[in-house]
Amino acid sequence: MHDEAVELIEIAYDLQGGALPAAYTFALWEELVRALPWLEAEQLAGMLPLRGARSGAQMLLPRRAKLVLRLPQQFARQARQLAGQTLQVGGYALPIGAASEKALQAHPSLHAHLVVSAGDENQFLAEVEQGLRELGLPCKWICGKRATLQAGERTITGYSLVVHELQPKDSLRLQQVGLGSERRYGCGLFVPCKDIPDFA
Repeated sequence: MHDEAVELIEIAYDLQGGALPAAYTFALWEELVRALPWLEAEQLAGMLPLRGARSGAQMLLPRRAKLVLRLPQQFARQARQLAGQTLQVGGYALPIGAASEKALQAHPSLHAHLVVSAGDENQFLAEVEQGLRELGLPCKWICGKRATLQAGERTITGYSLVVHELQPKDSLRLQQVGLGSERRYGCGLFVPCKDIPDFA
């Protein structure tokens, strides 16, 4: 269970575009741990999915792409040490630029690209309902498409999820706590969602 006394922040690193393997998630985390070994033991740390365009076996990154880590504020100084390093992700070089720190911002609608679940959609919805009830968050939600992170024999499955009609304090709490497991890979981490997607 997340310690709500710990304040989380986001550290965003500039990237200069380029490409990564489409299935970059596991390899990128391994490189982050190599560069910042304390990440491995920090259960509250996670990386947000990169924004890019998939092209075959590659993920193409725009020039203004950011690598974002969500982690306890106490690690902000150590996390900045990643700036200036070059990560090797599945045979691709990823130079890391300047780092900037930002606080989490309340937003009435939040989106997670993958909340882990081994079940079907009905089971997933039951898990979401239970999780939000345990957190005491009165809100509505929309289940998205089934999602998978896979590289070699490693697979994580679940569904995308939009949670909306959140009060400011509840929005911040959900961003702090998240839902489900595999947080380090960005699973169950919520980001502001300006428009509620049409999943129909």
